[in-house]
Amino acid sequence: MAVSANEIKATYPLPVYNFRVEIGADAVAFSDVSGLSIHYDVTTYKESLTGGGSPGPRIVHMPAQPQPVNVTLKKGVARVSSAAALYGWIKTVALNQVEKKDVVVRLCDEQGKPIISWKIVNAFPTKLDAPSFDAKSNEVAVESMELRADAITITEA
Repeated sequence: MAVSANEIKATYPLPVYNFRVEIGADAVAFSDVSGLSIHYDVTTYKESLTGGGSPGPRIVHMPAQPQPVNVTLKKGVARVSSAAALYGWIKTVALNQVEKKDVVVRLCDEQGKPIISWKIVNAFPTKLDAPSFDAKSNEVAVESMELRADAITITEA
């Protein structure tokens, strides 16, 4: 049975290279985003069984507290860069005036239309790394910023 082009378009996985990152109201071009994880601790309870059940305690695993979100954003350094904005944001931490922002990562289709969005809630920078410099290399200069956030929400379009 033949599959139509619309069925392929709707069910085929999207490539990861076509994404957009928005920090607050600003769109920033990053080359890599990692750490979009929702993670919960697990608590183990041991219940003693009374009566005619099986011997020994019954072990039950239950979800516990959500873990904080740690996201890493990487981008190439360009002549016209947003490095000043990233540095200005991490300086708010040093000045004890932390400016928390929502960061949205949007995975887009081949026309650039957002399909799925990950919203990183109340993020603030914890680390800003300059590129590694090597006179024997011709690789792109890449800076990275690590964020800590309260949660991640996922929405379609």
